[in-house]
Amino acid sequence: MTIRLAVLYGGQSGEHEVSRRSAESILAHLDRDRYQVTEVLIDRAGGWHVDGRPTPLPAALRVLRAQDVVFPALHGPYGEDGTVSSLLEWLGVRYVGNGVFASAAGMDKGVTKRLLAAEGLRVSPGVTLRPGEALSPDDERRLELPVFVKPARAGSSLGVVRVDDWAGVPAALEQARQVDPKVLVEQGARGREIDVAVLQHPDGRVQAGPPLEIRVTGTGFFDYDAKYDGGAIFQIPAPLDAATTEVLQDRAIRAFRALDCRGLLRVDFFLPTEGSPEPIVNEVNTFPGFTAASQFPQIWQQAGIGFAALIDILISGALADEDRGHHSGLPRQARAVDLV
Repeated sequence: MTIRLAVLYGGQSGEHEVSRRSAESILAHLDRDRYQVTEVLIDRAGGWHVDGRPTPLPAALRVLRAQDVVFPALHGPYGEDGTVSSLLEWLGVRYVGNGVFASAAGMDKGVTKRLLAAEGLRVSPGVTLRPGEALSPDDERRLELPVFVKPARAGSSLGVVRVDDWAGVPAALEQARQVDPKVLVEQGARGREIDVAVLQHPDGRVQAGPPLEIRVTGTGFFDYDAKYDGGAIFQIPAPLDAATTEVLQDRAIRAFRALDCRGLLRVDFFLPTEGSPEPIVNEVNTFPGFTAASQFPQIWQQAGIGFAALIDILISGALADEDRGHHSGLPRQARAVDLV
């Protein structure tokens, strides 16, 4: 039986173009004999397009509601932050990926750190600053330079600034707040950058893939340009001993559980080169980049799961999840108002 599948992408965040690239790769690898595919694009201005045609919002929502499953290939705010998960729950349609709570918690770096620390996972010291707040002298004494100033709710390293002198913090805060008024100032972690991908199979089994090590060319860090302009080298599997690999995979699955994730997660670590060997969780990504060159698909390719098979696993998992798109327990028609 053909599965009615909508790929939802674009959005109004700063990661609009990244979302389009992810969707392009997903669409290119879908088995068109297995899936009846509808493309749903949200443009930068918030307009909706179905299969390339501008479509009024109520009609676009009816299209989504008519699907067997939706694949939301959205990154950043107004998508990956739980807003679209909430919309799809309201429509009563099954969807790939994380639910409302995991998406919202995973998008906010300060909230993520608190939840993971409560789970006993190691995170870097930091402070969350809301609009109008500045770093206090006590904060400066507690943190060690360098620090990274990050928008709390953004991805792809947008607006992230490395600061090597406290005098540079105000300018860094101003730059980060152009992306998000809520900002995280985090002590820089010294160590190797390691990513671990987590995948939930349709039978509920949760698997962590082989660790990936990121090496950035030059003296920079893994910022937006390094991610998307070829300034980074990925080594999979990372050259690690078996015990360290096992620890990283265990911590990644613990993060998946702590955030109540479903389907997938990428956990980004720093592996200290001195001091305590316990990995430091840097960030999580509840819908990581999904181009063929992105870390998440590359990790699973190395593990023997090709791009097309990876997509099939995620879609099958969404279809097998009885709670997905039916979280409230009410019939679909009782929860979604008439779409006129």
